[in-house]
Amino acid sequence: MTADLVLRNVALPTGRRADVVVAGGIVRHVGAAVRAEETIDCSRYTCLPGAVDMHVHMRGGVQAEKEDWRTGTMSAVAGGVTVVVDQPNTVPPITTPELLRARIRDAEEHAVCGFAVNAGVSPEADLAGMREAGAMAFGETFAAPSSYGEGLDPETLRGLLARIHAFGGLATVHAEEVSGPAPATLADHDRARPGAGEARAVQAVLGLAPAGMRLHFCHLSTAASVRAARGTVEVTPHHLFLSHGMFEESDTRARMNPPLRDEETRRDLWSCWDAIDVVASDHAPHTRPEKALPFETAPSGIPGVETMVPLLMAAVRRRRITLASVIEKTSWKPAAILGIPRAGFEPGDRADYALYPDAVTRIDAAALHAKCGWSPFDGLDAVFPEAVIVGGERAYASGDHLAVHPAWYPGQGFLSSENK
Repeated sequence: MTADLVLRNVALPTGRRADVVVAGGIVRHVGAAVRAEETIDCSRYTCLPGAVDMHVHMRGGVQAEKEDWRTGTMSAVAGGVTVVVDQPNTVPPITTPELLRARIRDAEEHAVCGFAVNAGVSPEADLAGMREAGAMAFGETFAAPSSYGEGLDPETLRGLLARIHAFGGLATVHAEEVSGPAPATLADHDRARPGAGEARAVQAVLGLAPAGMRLHFCHLSTAASVRAARGTVEVTPHHLFLSHGMFEESDTRARMNPPLRDEETRRDLWSCWDAIDVVASDHAPHTRPEKALPFETAPSGIPGVETMVPLLMAAVRRRRITLASVIEKTSWKPAAILGIPRAGFEPGDRADYALYPDAVTRIDAAALHAKCGWSPFDGLDAVFPEAVIVGGERAYASGDHLAVHPAWYPGQGFLSSENK
């Protein structure tokens, strides 16, 4: 056998070491060494399957000052993420097959890692048409308003969920309650979008959804919300690692939806670690000038795709969580939910990997690749990958991005030319 790439001395999840042989972007053999065009010795690294971040906002278009497909996916790869799922609350929102196809074409031209694109959920949206055009999932479906997303009233939401369920689609849900005047501080923001309201919103959505529907709850921020949910559950690094008391009261860099909670709530969220299906970043960058606006008018959202897995790897090094759980929640479970081939160490697996050193460093916002140039995680412990492989090709090495050929991952409803 001749291979494109061999990863030598990989420490497998089973505990043994072996060589992983890759050809055509797929694992072909695990075991004895073979000849290859490129060889990487993994004996000094922890080799993880590439992460799937199923909740990012890659911006672009009229929002290109914030982020675009190239800078956003460069940031992803530098953080060990090899597939991103873009949300549809773009400007304009993705509500037609034509807009969806244009978004996919933009990614095909500029992305440097694998990608999928979700469909917008609104009364006027052509849900069935976007399913056939390749939408991965439907949503964020907004049960409450957020940046560039209008909240849906209960009866409208009930009808849209029924339409999505009718063709077996996956609905991803932003569940919150919002009340009161515009918040002036981080604590006000927490009270305006309370954790108890989030849990009630989760229960309300469950009551509106048809029995047996495929539901995925995005960015839940409290233990009560995680326990209330059915379907699959996602949390973010910012709700795991940050609380609003870590920031000055008016620091808009820590403004996001759902809000950061208090320290007790943050710690309690960790108690649900085993019940969490997915960790996703909700990467939603805004420019420094936008974040410099008064708190009442500054937009919600933060960059996070590059720091997601490095933060979790630092927690592994501190023995707070297991390596196996990080692989499950950042790679294998998201792939299973989305129905895409998983990255891994068995023949037939997708050959996406990130190689992490032992050393724990600190996050330096100035060294990250997101276009916005700032991070609320600045100064926190992290372990960044030294090399990343996408589709069997080295995409990142010692700080340098290399040319790769990333794949589009369409949803299950995609009608290819072969099966029309």
